Amino acid sequence: MSAVTQVLRRFSGERWLATVVKALTPADRALQVRTTGRASLTGVLGMPAMLLTTTGCRSGRSRSVALTYARHGDGLVVVGSNFGQAHHPAWSSNLLAEPAATVTVRGAEWPVQARLLSETEKAEVWPELLRVWPGYDAYQDRSGRNLRVFLLTPDRPTG
Repeated sequence: MSAVTQVLRRFSGERWLATVVKALTPADRALQVRTTGRASLTGVLGMPAMLLTTTGCRSGRSRSVALTYARHGDGLVVVGSNFGQAHHPAWSSNLLAEPAATVTVRGAEWPVQARLLSETEKAEVWPELLRVWPGYDAYQDRSGRNLRVFLLTPDRPTG
């Protein structure tokens, strides 16, 4: 782990760092879109980075967001932390309305089905998520809401 990554992880729950990371998120999304997920700002910092493309629950349009994730079984787990803000991120509402989505990681793209985890399931994966980004605990406390955690499983054809 690089020295920069260690410093970021140490201060991951601080409000000022959340503000900086939030400000960089559009640039990270643009970079990931342009490189088909092969390059990302969060990836440079040693964190797993992905693009999640959902269907807008109001617009019906494709919406892509850059996220960090943790691997869990054959799926990926993501947190609707919204950097500790009081409201849920739009992408999490999109997944609740339409769980079919697409994930792009390191140049590979595949369809997934999203499922909101129960509180018991969330408690099981929470340590994995904290290994990726220790700030999630602070985001949970600061937000005043229950953070949504989704499991994204590969969407395989049936039959």
